[in-house]
Amino acid sequence: NLSDEQYRQLVANLRQKSEQLEAELSRRSAEFRTLSEPITIEAVQQLIPEDAALIEFILYKPADIKARQWGKDHYAAYILKSSGEPQWVDLGEVEPIHKAAFFRFTLALKDKKDAFIGNTDDIKQTGRQLDELLMQPIREKLGNINHIIISPDAQLNLIPFAALVDENNRYLLETYQITYLTTGRDLIRLQLEYSHKQPPVIVANPDYDKPGEPTTVAVSNTRGINQLSRGVDMSFRALPGTAEEAKVIAPLLSDVTLLTQSQATENAVKQLQSPNILHIATHGFFLKNLPRVEPDNSFGLISENTQQNTPIQENPLLRSGLALAGFNPRESGLDDGVLTALEVANLKLRGTKLVVLSACETGLGEIENGEGVYGLRRAFALAGAESLLMSLWTVSDEGTKELMIKYYQRLLQNQGRSEAWRQTQLEMLNSQDYQHPYFWAAFVPVGDWTPMEY
Repeated sequence: NLSDEQYRQLVANLRQKSEQLEAELSRRSAEFRTLSEPITIEAVQQLIPEDAALIEFILYKPADIKARQWGKDHYAAYILKSSGEPQWVDLGEVEPIHKAAFFRFTLALKDKKDAFIGNTDDIKQTGRQLDELLMQPIREKLGNINHIIISPDAQLNLIPFAALVDENNRYLLETYQITYLTTGRDLIRLQLEYSHKQPPVIVANPDYDKPGEPTTVAVSNTRGINQLSRGVDMSFRALPGTAEEAKVIAPLLSDVTLLTQSQATENAVKQLQSPNILHIATHGFFLKNLPRVEPDNSFGLISENTQQNTPIQENPLLRSGLALAGFNPRESGLDDGVLTALEVANLKLRGTKLVVLSACETGLGEIENGEGVYGLRRAFALAGAESLLMSLWTVSDEGTKELMIKYYQRLLQNQGRSEAWRQTQLEMLNSQDYQHPYFWAAFVPVGDWTPMEY
């Protein structure tokens, strides 16, 4: 047992040692030094272009101090430009915004017929309703801004803002370049520069029914801690359209590694070492919350209060992921063919300039207020990817192929990653066959918007 004085001295010594180790890490690692420094509004402002504004949405619960009670959930937005004071807008109660936001599901699921006949009247009306609640109050404070950097919160993570319609009946796409971040703090992280270590990799059309081919290099078996959540009965059909997608993209890039069918394995993806571009065309999945499971209290050892307050402890990064070779039998060498978001977060992607996820619902994930989408979007950022292009719903094979060809062609012309996507969307909007936002609004650009280095 230590005396009070000895205990205080021990704590002081440990604190000093901690500070010394942090100083050494800062000296050796630019990344640690950058990410460990206190983040100030001024530091973030310096990273916002003059023609841009950062819009951070937040879901909050107002408090009535006098009545000592909480009000109904509200949305608010903080607006930060490259200079000047931050601005704040209360957008009102959550419920009407969420009702209007249902247009996203209408857009993805119910408007396919309208999309294929080119009818945009209904979707413009619903897009206008949401814009009136969400973006119109913000636009009044933007001035001459043409690039909006959006950090959504809660269900707003599911909204394609480009498809909202302003008071002049124009899609926001037609006025703004739009980039998404999981948080405004990502602007600090994006200043870190890494070099890629291998050429582009395309993963497409995995054989879900047969076990994937084992690779020559073994990766440690993480099936026990990273496997798909319990009680999930899910299987996928083949995606032959993604094979065609890969065929048309590969010639546009140089020295591409193409992984398809039984070679499109979880193990192969885990072995990647910072490819310049990683394009994955497969099924993605998003699972809803598990129901709360009561602990076994057969012997009456657990109090009723404890029983009622026992939540399910499961990492939400296990609730979303990508399906690869061997997914249906859950067999692929030492893996199970399921690349969970938790495993994605541990990929070696520092130096990867762009990840494209061309799949079903890959932009979705477990929603946690204040921390953005805790799914594949966040996982790829944690793995180090500079930018992502992610789908919010499944688009027709032909439509996706057209989008991707045009996007990569623009990237190769040294256009910025977000602006290249916007110009591709505008071209589709002005086309005869793909003018409906069902086609062009399904993908959202996340992260670094500047031109890529090849």
